[in-house]
Amino acid sequence: MDPSRNIQQKIQFEINQFISNSKNSETLQNQSKKYLPGGNSRRSAYFDPYPTYFNKGSGKYVFDVDNNKYLDYMLNATSLILGHSHPEVVSEIQKQTILGTAFSGPTESQIELAKMLCDNIPSVDLIRFTNSGTEATMMAIRAARAYTKKSKIVKIEGAYHGSHEYVSISVYPEKSNQKTSNIKPTLEYTGQPKSLKEEVLVIRYNDIKQADKILSKNHKEIACIIIEPVLSQFGYVPAKIEYLKTIREISKKYNIVLIFDEIQSFRLSKSGAQGLMGIYPDLTAFGKIIGGGTPIGAFGGQKEIMAQFDPASTSFIHHSGTFNANPISMVAGKIVLENLNESDYSRMNKLGEILRGKLSNLFKELNIEAKITGIGSLFGVHFSNNEITDYSSMINSNLEMNKYFFMNLLNQGILMQTKFYGSLNIFSNESDINTLINSTKKAAKELL
Repeated sequence: MDPSRNIQQKIQFEINQFISNSKNSETLQNQSKKYLPGGNSRRSAYFDPYPTYFNKGSGKYVFDVDNNKYLDYMLNATSLILGHSHPEVVSEIQKQTILGTAFSGPTESQIELAKMLCDNIPSVDLIRFTNSGTEATMMAIRAARAYTKKSKIVKIEGAYHGSHEYVSISVYPEKSNQKTSNIKPTLEYTGQPKSLKEEVLVIRYNDIKQADKILSKNHKEIACIIIEPVLSQFGYVPAKIEYLKTIREISKKYNIVLIFDEIQSFRLSKSGAQGLMGIYPDLTAFGKIIGGGTPIGAFGGQKEIMAQFDPASTSFIHHSGTFNANPISMVAGKIVLENLNESDYSRMNKLGEILRGKLSNLFKELNIEAKITGIGSLFGVHFSNNEITDYSSMINSNLEMNKYFFMNLLNQGILMQTKFYGSLNIFSNESDINTLINSTKKAAKELL
């Protein structure tokens, strides 16, 4: 039996169930729409018919305004690796709030967090803090352009690196743009400068031949290539090692700065995905877990590139931000890194491996075509009979099935990313994994 045959009816049933259990969220959404476009400030937190409004988090659980409790696998887009309201994080934030939330000068806490990151990551000699991952990737690209004195950038088709202009290219391209030898850059909104299509080159994930061709042909104009070593938009698909090695070799050969976006994948080890893979970039963008649940971003790398931001030099790149390296984010981030040792990463990554294996076995048992992606404590589910290796294979999976499972699991008290992706935290255990497996099995059987 085709489980997607009556998928729209099943989705509507789950939506109706959600509405009946979320009247307070519905009321707040209606109020919110009076003052915010669509009642929203964050697209990734929205889903139809309206998002759940949360008011409390504790450990691996989150609670909404209708007193519903959820086992949280979304974790604020993977950022809460210590779970919600970790007591040490809360304590440090409270102490710092009494002393002051922001100052017109640096604090000792920025030195402490910067030192921890530089000590843990071999590719990072110097680092600077921002307030978001968007700013981190934006400034890394700016650094690369200044250093190489070239302007063009290369990005991956379907990859998201924040909301600034030069990475808002080919993030959600149409299926019609697929299966061509040369990918045409596509703009993301009406009125976006058409000139961006000349400045941004787009390549396919894990396609060694195409990467070699584009980088070699245009190397005199390319300042940098920005890539997630574990691509979050595709359900945390790790790049093939030979693909990353090829890009690393070509970028070195042609003086192209290699930027790793590790805003999400940094949770895989003390030195992120680059440490696990043994392939090191020139610059790295960070965010998410290094802020302990507070707004943060950072970018760092080779000394000669980062030295361009030294304000004591005669010529430097200007970079300011009222809340850059604010003490709240610094002390929270420091606590996170202090609370994560090698055994913690190893345990979470092993649990992720167990979870992916159980999900794969479950769908095989039920005769549902599904591919499970991920690495370490990150995972994704795709309803497809093809391996997920790039944007084309991801977008051609059955996305309506993902929507059904998201809504069904939400109604069962499990919070996932809307695409049926997720992550683990330090409190996750095998019992939680079994809960997710059993709930997924229940959802699948209701679909069959």
